[in-house]
Amino acid sequence: MTDKITTERRGHILMIGLTRADKRNAFDPDMIAQLAAAYTQLDEDKTLRCGVLWADGPDFTSGLDMAAIAKQIPKMIIHPLVPRGKIDPWGVNTAPCRKPIVTAVQGRCYTLGIELMLCNQISVASTDASFTQFEVGRGLLPFGGGTVRWQLAVGTHNANRYLLTGEAFDAYEAHRIGLVQHVVAPEDLVAKAVEIAETIARQAPLGVQAALRNARLAQGFGTDKAIGKINFELLKLLFSKDLRRGFKAFKARETAQFEGD
Repeated sequence: MTDKITTERRGHILMIGLTRADKRNAFDPDMIAQLAAAYTQLDEDKTLRCGVLWADGPDFTSGLDMAAIAKQIPKMIIHPLVPRGKIDPWGVNTAPCRKPIVTAVQGRCYTLGIELMLCNQISVASTDASFTQFEVGRGLLPFGGGTVRWQLAVGTHNANRYLLTGEAFDAYEAHRIGLVQHVVAPEDLVAKAVEIAETIARQAPLGVQAALRNARLAQGFGTDKAIGKINFELLKLLFSKDLRRGFKAFKARETAQFEGD
């Protein structure tokens, strides 16, 4: 099986690359399975603290390779697109990755590419990025979590503006509505995403994961449920060695060196 997803460690960061540029990084079954394996690696490896999802070539992704996916449909009961035991990168069929992921987007970013951004935590777009959630124009609906996460990210009416029309929009509109957090020149794209990931990776890993876990609980089950779990999350952190490292560094006016325990 040809590698359509690459992974590279950079300290505590896992670089996850979409490398099917000759097909505009359109997702076929192999590519989905490989991305699921990369997300699972990030989730399970205790030395990794953050991921960066980036793409080779001029486009982030043109969406699904429908011809290849159609061939897989009769086999999906036995061989699901996301292999059993692996994390669904779109967080629909399994819980999402427990660690934060920064997405770097250039060129075309269609359908499930947007849904990857929405399931990840922070997005950076290059000035040449363009976005389309066009499933309604094909007789479908966004089935990678977009119907839920669009509204959480940009608000109900901004979400409806693009979910229900399937119209294209550019990087500046994506930034205006809150879909992306930074717009940069194409040559600065991956470097900016790595900079953000490195900042996250310098924080206490258990604290980052607890904050993300509680935020997701609020999104999925409401604020009351999440607030009810805050003291439980805090109690677990109070017994961590990293908390002591953080306070010691604060008193000494030094930068804490966290170890994730």
